[in-house]
Amino acid sequence: MKVFSSWSGGKDCALATYKAMTQGHEISCLVNCIAEDGQRSRSHGIKAGVIALQAKAMGIPLVQVRTSWEDYEENFKKVVAELKGEGIEGGVFGDIELEEHREWVERVCGEEGVEAFLPLWEIEPGELIDEFLKAGFKALVIATRLDDALLGKVLDEALVEKITGLGSHPCGEGGEYHTFVTAGPIFKRELGIVQGRKERRDDVWFLEISAELQ
Repeated sequence: MKVFSSWSGGKDCALATYKAMTQGHEISCLVNCIAEDGQRSRSHGIKAGVIALQAKAMGIPLVQVRTSWEDYEENFKKVVAELKGEGIEGGVFGDIELEEHREWVERVCGEEGVEAFLPLWEIEPGELIDEFLKAGFKALVIATRLDDALLGKVLDEALVEKITGLGSHPCGEGGEYHTFVTAGPIFKRELGIVQGRKERRDDVWFLEISAELQ
């Protein structure tokens, strides 16, 4: 089936995309929501250009949707409708266990006549982390509510154990931390990352990053 992948740049959407590919689906494009000014991703505050370079490293077309939080659903549905008109039959999402997220993506996709796929749904978090790492993915922490010392750290089993010890869901399903993927089985080229300043916005620490193709 020809599908799009709802894309934030992090580990969960990357693993969901990979699993969808192994199930035989064709990933036609990545859909990434960005702020109205087009500068940063709406979810994790990553520079829009860094997400674009990530998509280039994968060799998958990227659709970036400018939207406010208030108009998020409306604008998301618009792009889904446009993609359906181009032959898209479904969308891939990296949600794991938050029922309200599942209900939202299934409703929104259903209202536009496409199917929602959640390849990670209700899989044990430790199993997902293990699969992500064994598949050869690489990622680093770029946002967290826990401890700014985590920023820039490469995701591995030891780091996940530390994160869990701080009271987080192992995969950060509650928004405790977010990652940026730099390499893996869905990538044609690896990304090199230059780490910049740390910044606290509201109750979240963010790491400024730039990237280059290796």
